[in-house]
Amino acid sequence: MADFSKMNMQEFAREGGYDCACGRNHHVGIKYLCVRPGAIETVPEALQVLGASYPYVVCDHNTYEAAGKKVIALLESAGVKYRLCVLPVREERTRPEELELGTVAMHAHPDCDLILGVGSGVINDICKIYGFMTGKPNMIVGTAPSMDGYASNSSSMEVSNVKTTIYTQLPSAIILDIDIIKNAPMRMLWAGFGDIMAKFLSVCEWKISNIVTGEYYCDNVAGIMRSAANKVIEIAPKLTARDPEAIQIIAEGLIAAGVAMSYAEMSRPASGLEHHFSHMWEMMALERGEPYDLHGIQVGVATLIVCRIYDKLKKFTPDREKAEAFLKNFDEKAWEANVERVFGKTAPEIYAIEKKAGKNSPEKHKARMEAILAHWDEIHQTMMEELPDYDRIYEAMKVTGMPMEPADIGIGAQDVHDAFVCSRDMRDRYLMSSMLWDIGELEDFANEFFPV
Repeated sequence: MADFSKMNMQEFAREGGYDCACGRNHHVGIKYLCVRPGAIETVPEALQVLGASYPYVVCDHNTYEAAGKKVIALLESAGVKYRLCVLPVREERTRPEELELGTVAMHAHPDCDLILGVGSGVINDICKIYGFMTGKPNMIVGTAPSMDGYASNSSSMEVSNVKTTIYTQLPSAIILDIDIIKNAPMRMLWAGFGDIMAKFLSVCEWKISNIVTGEYYCDNVAGIMRSAANKVIEIAPKLTARDPEAIQIIAEGLIAAGVAMSYAEMSRPASGLEHHFSHMWEMMALERGEPYDLHGIQVGVATLIVCRIYDKLKKFTPDREKAEAFLKNFDEKAWEANVERVFGKTAPEIYAIEKKAGKNSPEKHKARMEAILAHWDEIHQTMMEELPDYDRIYEAMKVTGMPMEPADIGIGAQDVHDAFVCSRDMRDRYLMSSMLWDIGELEDFANEFFPV
């Protein structure tokens, strides 16, 4: 069986994929992948491979300047007909929401046979959704190594002010030109680095969820993330110099994360509690009409927070009496009041998630609690094996100069506390906070680590 942790970029995209010991065939529908200096010159070649003759080029004003002009020049030089949509400037940066998606739809031409995104996270996500809706393939020319969604089959969007993952399609072609992405704003480089540091945690929580809930888990897919995170953490000192080799490693790590999500057919291999902190902070900002930082930067800050909590859990033993008392005395009305306070207008969306998932159901709660108590040794061993020392991650992030604490990105103590407590509510995803809730420890941990 193929060892995914040792594969290169081209091997990931092998036609037909790989039969795995987990019982699944892992595959990704990428037909063209180029990550190297000068890669943008291959745009016409990629279109030929995909059989596209009339691309719909989508970018915003920033990404048009970074790479869009070059893409247009290459298309014109190759005699390729195209249609262009440059999203208008409404705020500091393009938002992943309904208005942008509608703008792309309204400016499209039905004869276009491919959506060619030029940008990073938001542009890629919008193009994936629009391509999926119209039944047309999409490709992406990246402008920053800032996020892990280039090769994933999902889009992170704001739907009615709720941060939501929508499963759509992945790009048929991905082009990341190191000469271009290394010149992205430093905050975007930090964002990509922070997103990769989170992968240690996401793999750990995925494995714990398998132990507690029986959720599908594949150690071979998890190995993709372990390998990527370990490579990226080693190049941290080179990031601020925009070293091309370091940028290449980060870019490949971010694509590998997307591949892992596509292989697993869900975002679990690359997203854990630290991502939920970020999504919670984004939802709070949306509720208040306030700006928020780049997702990867927030994820990096949250990674350090979650690592500190895990350090305590490594020395912790659950108390059956306390866990059973919490199960018996759970107050549904108090939970609803807290949801109303934290989520505001989006509370009905949270209730709908709970109604469907039944996370608060006494029967399901009891089953998870018993699984935790019965398998704590295995859970503890997973934490010890999967998580590097806190100091290793802290020092790697510190040397890059990136934000390290919530206050560095304008997030107050109450929002950190609330994000931790309510992280388990916003999706049907088993997290470390879910585990703490199941054994009656969530509020106590929140008060200890995030006093307000």
